[in-house]
Amino acid sequence: MLPAGLVASAVVSASSANLGPGFDSIGLALNLCDEIVVETTGSGLKVIVEGEGAGQVPLGPEHLVVRAIERGLQAAGASAPGMLVRCRNAIPHSRGLGSSAAAVVSGLAAANGLIAQTDSTPLTEAQLIQLSSEFEGHPDNAAAAVLGGAVVSWVDRGGPAPEYSAVGLRLHPDIRLFCAIPEERSLTSETRVLLPVEVSHDDATFNVSRAALLVVALTNRPDLLMPATEDLLHQPQRASAMPASAEYLRLLRRLNVSATLSGAGPSLIALSTQPQLPGEAVDYGAAHGFTITEMAAGGGVRWSPGVTVRS
Repeated sequence: MLPAGLVASAVVSASSANLGPGFDSIGLALNLCDEIVVETTGSGLKVIVEGEGAGQVPLGPEHLVVRAIERGLQAAGASAPGMLVRCRNAIPHSRGLGSSAAAVVSGLAAANGLIAQTDSTPLTEAQLIQLSSEFEGHPDNAAAAVLGGAVVSWVDRGGPAPEYSAVGLRLHPDIRLFCAIPEERSLTSETRVLLPVEVSHDDATFNVSRAALLVVALTNRPDLLMPATEDLLHQPQRASAMPASAEYLRLLRRLNVSATLSGAGPSLIALSTQPQLPGEAVDYGAAHGFTITEMAAGGGVRWSPGVTVRS
């Protein structure tokens, strides 16, 4: 049992997943961060949420950050008699920017900060990816939040439980990232049910080729981003659930902007070598309720015994 009075913190990046053809496998961290600070107490639980999700998310043991802290402590053979958890959120919720993965990864990382103040060994990056992916059910957002930058992730289902792994990619320095975030919300669980159980061999072959090409485009050949971000397996099927985002996506691609849904949407992400989006795209987004922000690739999760000051 951990003593009262230990303090730890974590800072974690948002993420965009799929990036077109890389369904549940390719992710990219973004430099929009949530921060949590946890303090062990003698008993009880208090959760304070500022920013995104304040007044909307649960403030009890079902809170995702709390569940992740407890899971991280459990993995290290530890527990806390009570906790005070402070969350300062900047990542929009239910927009396809990895807010749930960020909550889980930040909780696990904060647990590391507590564990580091004991005789136990903190969780490794591989363990953070495994545990956070278990929460998510897929590793792309979680792995990007843990490792930062662009990642390729995969699942081995040959054993008694899925094993999740990931490797980082060196994102080409000429690639610029533009996020278009609407007020509309969407839950991954609601849009995932729109996906067919089976797909044709031709469509599967198409996406395999584009996902392989996407790795090349992200790392060495950004001139190939347009064909590399084509997809047949999930974006067309989700279009009916987010018509505004689907129409904006079609416009961006007609303007030769390599845009995709961000995760399950409804946000969009554009990967471009140009310094800005075309004026028509900017005007359309503003007129239809999208906030367009240029972002950089985010770093990997940072955790610390004590309080971390954001850089």
